[in-house]
Amino acid sequence: MRKNRLPLLLTITLLAVFAPLTQAYEQPSVNLGFTTFMDGGPPAGPGWYFQQYFQYWSADKFTGSDGKTAIPAELEAVISLSQLIYQSEKTFLGGTTGIDFILPYVMLNLDPGPTPLREQSGMGDFLVGPYIQWGPIMGEKGPIFMHRVELQMVFPTGDYDRRYALNPGSNHFSFNPYWSGTLFMGSKWTASTRIHLLINEQNDSPAFITGLKSFQAGTAVHGNFAISYEVTPRQLRIGLNGYFFEQIADTKVDGHGNNSLDEQVFAIGPGMLYSFSPDNHIFLNYYMESGAENRPEGWRLNARWTHHF
Repeated sequence: MRKNRLPLLLTITLLAVFAPLTQAYEQPSVNLGFTTFMDGGPPAGPGWYFQQYFQYWSADKFTGSDGKTAIPAELEAVISLSQLIYQSEKTFLGGTTGIDFILPYVMLNLDPGPTPLREQSGMGDFLVGPYIQWGPIMGEKGPIFMHRVELQMVFPTGDYDRRYALNPGSNHFSFNPYWSGTLFMGSKWTASTRIHLLINEQNDSPAFITGLKSFQAGTAVHGNFAISYEVTPRQLRIGLNGYFFEQIADTKVDGHGNNSLDEQVFAIGPGMLYSFSPDNHIFLNYYMESGAENRPEGWRLNARWTHHF
């Protein structure tokens, strides 16, 4: 009789131990390292742009609130983003207006180890972002600064199933506006940054493994940063790039705040930008993550192609 009850007792124990940790990874997928050098403005002026991103993420550490391994699982993710941008010539508040659309596809491969975690692949959440582009501000020897503000909205259109702990879609709306700028430091060096504010609505159907009725990931700040040096005029740039994610408000679990679930991570690594022409550009970026809390930690490799029609 005891032997027959062992699998059930083991399952109950795993659920009790891993459920709160699983639900801690409820922050939606955001721009971590997708954009880097020269981010403050479009490379070729007004018109239509298409950008294709591919990012490989390998995480061999699922951290808890103390930054140590909390779940003995490993994750591989291949993320594809297809982006269409229109940069107009119409002016507003001293800048020109534009809009961008992003459609993600996510392939997840989870090695759960001795845990009940499950994953599914599929379409991610659809993003729409109207923006205002300013600059470039010109000096005697060329551009000095250019920047942009975008009001990104992330709609819960992606694949989501509460039977899975990891999903491509978030099952809730997010407002994720950002400011981005590029500073020209002489004729060779540039520094760029993009700072987002992430505000999440409530997920009323969290993963069943948690036994929760609702979950609302806390407000967070996240951003990308990069510094580059022009090796070949108007063709090759190399430099350092990085990103960070810092939760600044407590996550709400069934309507109650829980500060033990706050997420954070930092990453840095080398990168390059190669311009085939004013209308075609390739970005390659590598990141090594550190300081993660309540989220997976590993490394990322990012490739991005930009085309101006």
